[in-house]
Amino acid sequence: MRKESVRRLLVRGPNWIGDAVMCEPALSEVRRLFPEAEVTLLVKPIIAELLAHHPAVDLTLVYEDRRKYAGLAGKWALADELRRRRFDLAILFQNAFEAALISFLAGIARRYGYATDGRGWLLTDPIERGSKTVCKHQVQYYLDLLRPLGDIGSVVSPRLFLSEQEEREMTAKLAERGVGAGDLVIGLNPGSTYGGAKRWLPDRFAETAQRVADDQHRSGRQAHVVIVGAKGEEALARSIAERLRLPTVVLAGQTTVRELMAVTKRCDLFLTNDTGPMHMAAAFGVPVVAVFGPTDHRTTSPVGERYAIVRQPVDCAPCLLRECPIDHRCMTRVTVDEVHAAAGALLDRQKAEGGKQAIQAAPSHTAFRILPSVLQGVTVFLDRDGTVNRDTSYIKTPEELHLLPGVVEAVARLKRAGATLVLVTNQSGVARGLFTVDMLKTIHAKLLALLEAGGGALDAIYFCPHHPDDGCLCRKPGTAMVERAAADLGLDLSASYVVGDQSRDVELGSRIGARRVLVTTGPTSLEALAVLEREGLKPDHVAAELTDAAAWILADAASRQQSAFSCQVRSDES
Repeated sequence: MRKESVRRLLVRGPNWIGDAVMCEPALSEVRRLFPEAEVTLLVKPIIAELLAHHPAVDLTLVYEDRRKYAGLAGKWALADELRRRRFDLAILFQNAFEAALISFLAGIARRYGYATDGRGWLLTDPIERGSKTVCKHQVQYYLDLLRPLGDIGSVVSPRLFLSEQEEREMTAKLAERGVGAGDLVIGLNPGSTYGGAKRWLPDRFAETAQRVADDQHRSGRQAHVVIVGAKGEEALARSIAERLRLPTVVLAGQTTVRELMAVTKRCDLFLTNDTGPMHMAAAFGVPVVAVFGPTDHRTTSPVGERYAIVRQPVDCAPCLLRECPIDHRCMTRVTVDEVHAAAGALLDRQKAEGGKQAIQAAPSHTAFRILPSVLQGVTVFLDRDGTVNRDTSYIKTPEELHLLPGVVEAVARLKRAGATLVLVTNQSGVARGLFTVDMLKTIHAKLLALLEAGGGALDAIYFCPHHPDDGCLCRKPGTAMVERAAADLGLDLSASYVVGDQSRDVELGSRIGARRVLVTTGPTSLEALAVLEREGLKPDHVAAELTDAAAWILADAASRQQSAFSCQVRSDES
């Protein structure tokens, strides 16, 4: 394609707010790829509001599919209008058959989009979607559609744009409700237009907000709660407000899209389900705690550096259903303690970084970069005590859990590079009666919250509760925990690494054919290294701490990929 020949370009945007926010980096990339073209955005009314004032868009056509363009006659009318505008190219970020059909009927010479929904024959440039077995974030999915059109630049976070007047008007509106300019605002988004399956329990939203507000009150800061939501969610919002013992503003069902953006940006913390407003808040750099249940956090998580995901890995998730046909276990098992811990960690980090103004002073488009997925399809198995957190013999309560320096950054770096991260840990304290399984899960909830508040995340945690004398198959260096993880998550153990501070971790790596890294952060790590060397089980790498281990894993994986590529090239040439 001669890009300089494209003078009028049509972009068909997604229909849902969350999808549109995740598509924003790709929309910006269209402008960079076609700097001289007039870019027209075709979207439904709600997305037209969302993306108003976007610098990549010259003109917006509002697709009123329920009024002006309703029915078959309406589709013909829209196609006729597009034909008169004489577009040279249509880029279809929306995957529906209808989007391809309308651009075809409009006679647009080049029609570019994913070959989904049986529409490939309507596209002049059908792009294969790729393997469904590869887990890919939606931001990356939209960007990948553009790769055949040219080199994609630096991948950045989604951005949204508000005018100063819109922000001033929302500040005044909140002031009328008693929210001062210096007050801390906790945003709650308890609903979901997608369906009830995505909704965390209302009473738990209320209790979490109350706990966070009480924490702030003890530190001398007044907190307000603002509850947002779509039309039809007013009763849900009021039921939560009635449970709170602090100033609360209910705006559910009372805001336009632009007003919702403005109030979301005003928040100091946003507690939410997996919905469009979650992505709005992240785009404005607001710290977000998101509760995930039936949806896949790997593909639709917020994008940025200031969010935490709270979820419970259950066998039936992600199911992507609108309503739960059983007991809603993915949501009912998410506790107030977990969400409160995640919120506290985010606010503590915000305070350490100098407050909200310091955080928002950095342009949102520099907050997050998607690194090359050098670890896509690679699993890193992590030990816990002595590797991720300080080893103090037995950790019996969440208060005793303290992460080692650099762990959050290392986990985040591995996750951004595409790794699946699984914690496998021996916890004989259960069998010894030192703590219960429920307490262990609470400890792990804190661990997850601390990691996710720093931009990292674990995909799963497996633990062995048995006594060393029980002779079980799961206690490391036994392989049962790893084998269960492989079955649950569909892992390729040949493409894996094991990182730990003890000889049993290295031996586990040897048994499953993984690359082995010994970190020397445990109290007996050096002794373990000496034993391994005597037994001929020397690890592939010895790291001073987890950050060093992460850097080595990235370099090693990249080197192995390059070697495989070189071999393929030589094979092709021969």
